[in-house]
Amino acid sequence: MVKELKAYLLFLRAMFGNAVPYRMFLARLTKECIQIGVDSVGIVCIISIFMGSATFVQLASQMTNPFMPKSIIGLAVRNMTVSELAPTVIGIVFTGKISSSIASELGSMRISEQIDALEIMGINTKNYLALPKIIATVCMFPLLVIIAMFLSIYGGYLACTWLTTFSPKAYLDGLRQAFDVYDVHVALYKSLVYGFMLSSLACYKGFTTRGGALDVGQASTDAVTNSCLAILIADLFLVYGLLGNRV
Repeated sequence: MVKELKAYLLFLRAMFGNAVPYRMFLARLTKECIQIGVDSVGIVCIISIFMGSATFVQLASQMTNPFMPKSIIGLAVRNMTVSELAPTVIGIVFTGKISSSIASELGSMRISEQIDALEIMGINTKNYLALPKIIATVCMFPLLVIIAMFLSIYGGYLACTWLTTFSPKAYLDGLRQAFDVYDVHVALYKSLVYGFMLSSLACYKGFTTRGGALDVGQASTDAVTNSCLAILIADLFLVYGLLGNRV
């Protein structure tokens, strides 16, 4: 475990040495932003709408106390979405899509000796291949989380309007109650940490792949598993560190 952690930290440090030319790096970064961020918008939108709708229906079905104000459901959907569901659930979904893709791509390049060929040419492959993926993920994932927040809350509104007899006005009133912008900050802090963790772990697993095609699949599986575990562990510590003063 300690040996693996040391190798991971050395991998991160090696990304910042012997940088490739600026234009070459920028072109690679732009490509990664499109692949990682823009190409993921569709799946994030679909998941967010259904996630918000399901959250609303679940909460509305448990609202059996006649003395409880109906607007509390809108408040609960907003707080659950912003603080936890949008960054963490989308992070895990994003891990399944992006981490596996990164690990498979780099693992295939490793076993086919493409990375070795680049290194023979004097290119820092960690800087040229891994760093743009990490920067692109860190930059694009918070934007996807913001989209997920809005669409999840809107999904709750759609469920309120079309699937239940709940008053849309009460739902909207709940959304406006006791709003604290710090909750949005917490979600963005989480998304930055999650983006770095899932992309760096996937790059590390891809670069350290050895063997054949089966090992590429194993590296992809390990990248997703480790990233999901890291996100869940980080979620607990981030929530405690950022919101522990409210408890």
